[in-house]
Amino acid sequence: MVETVLLVGVVASVFVGFNIGGSSTGITWGPSVGAGIVTKTMAAAVMTFFVFFGGWTVGRNVMDTLSEGIITTDLTLTAGVAVLFFIGLGMLVANIFGVPVPTSMTTVGAIAGLGLATGTLNYVTIAGIISWWIVTPIIGLWVGVLIGRYIYSWINRRVKIEKSEGPLLRLDRQGAVPTPALGPNTTWQELVTTVAVLVIGCYMAFSAGASNVPNAAAPLVGTASGLEPDTAIVVATLAIGLGGFTIARRTMDSVGGELSDIPLLAALFVMVTASTITTVLSWAGIPISLVMATVMTIVGIGWGRATRPITVREAVTRDVENPEIELGAIVAEEKAGETAPRIGDPEPEEVLRGEDLFNPRAIIKYVSMWIIGPSMSTILAYAFFSILPGVV
Repeated sequence: MVETVLLVGVVASVFVGFNIGGSSTGITWGPSVGAGIVTKTMAAAVMTFFVFFGGWTVGRNVMDTLSEGIITTDLTLTAGVAVLFFIGLGMLVANIFGVPVPTSMTTVGAIAGLGLATGTLNYVTIAGIISWWIVTPIIGLWVGVLIGRYIYSWINRRVKIEKSEGPLLRLDRQGAVPTPALGPNTTWQELVTTVAVLVIGCYMAFSAGASNVPNAAAPLVGTASGLEPDTAIVVATLAIGLGGFTIARRTMDSVGGELSDIPLLAALFVMVTASTITTVLSWAGIPISLVMATVMTIVGIGWGRATRPITVREAVTRDVENPEIELGAIVAEEKAGETAPRIGDPEPEEVLRGEDLFNPRAIIKYVSMWIIGPSMSTILAYAFFSILPGVV
């Protein structure tokens, strides 16, 4: 009987990891694949390795919180399997609505529902986690605003990320020993920017592993007849990798299309910001959604561009002839040698297209799922464990 329940739990864990791999790989590598810098197969392979690295190191802190910190009692194997079921159900609902899955929030909600039903919820821990859920999007938004208002235009004029025809590197066989050399059409700037894109992609994959591997692994860890942490991490990583090699191929083509049509440089700013926020909080043992930080940073960069036509003083005092601020399109690229307008100067006409910035309805839908997802998993788990207390 125990073996059967454990097998069901492993299958549920694989299902959760598989869906995580599909969404996380698309978010992490979609911009790079679209720019032709990496192939889908290469992206999935690199993603799998760094997801494992992130889950094996920083992810253990999050796993401890999920398996031991939220409730004051040990999970039984059957309870862990039930929690995985509610995580998978929350992901299914989010996929039906077509939005990235707030997996960490759904996981916390399911475990919190169990704690409420059994009277074992650690209110101090859950209050700390929820407070970070409130603070994180605010941090991502304002970091994005600062980047979009003061940094993005300056960098955008000086850094051009493009992929030339032919291989990036080749082997120079003229000497006694073959040595690496630039490809036939490769410039040093292209080489440096390509390496930077790859490094940032690996960093985001590491962050995704730190935050998401525990979601698929933690419910089976710490139980009397469950998996050892190392085994659970390997199982979750393989499942995430499988999702990256299969269903993520489609999401890598379409990622970002609904929320914002942003260029690769802006995507890199978003990736670095969201990954740093997620990695730091994961290191602190806080289950956090990488999607949450990503979405709000995109919004922040867009609004940062939008507010460039007015100064901070004008914004505070409302001393503006035309109080309506147009939405500066983050997709607008400064031409070579063109000087970006100073703060307080109007943007060029081609920048003032709000519909190119982001879809407000999409933002509302994303934020709604951040509320609905964990709330639904909490309510369903509470009802389930209240009706069937013997499962615990």
